Amino acid sequence: MANKPFAQGTGRRKSAVAQVFLRKGNGQILVNGLSFDKYFTVLTSQQACQESFNMFPMTTGMLADVKVCGGGFNAQAGAVRLGIARALLEFDEKLKPELRKHGLLTVDSRVKERKKYGQKAARAKFQFTKR
Repeated sequence: MANKPFAQGTGRRKSAVAQVFLRKGNGQILVNGLSFDKYFTVLTSQQACQESFNMFPMTTGMLADVKVCGGGFNAQAGAVRLGIARALLEFDEKLKPELRKHGLLTVDSRVKERKKYGQKAARAKFQFTKR
């Protein structure tokens, strides 16, 4: 581990942005001042937040303070997941192969496609009437 007092990582997913600050603590993940299991009520979102934290034993003595805004809960959970992985990478560069192997450093760049004029939605067309 580096001799820095904290590490910072930013994660983005759709329109959600998460800023993660890692520092020495009690192994908790606080999202906007709440415990992550109180903020994210769905189990899959909770698992996404914990994924990189549970992978390494060194994280038991760390506190992740997360500020997240924008997007929905799933997008926010994805942003938190990426932010924690990037902050861990800033702490210790040796974790990069393991994080990369599990796909935690991969950015999911899919965003909602815009609605086009003359159409009902992004790809759906108005109903065609022959007569």
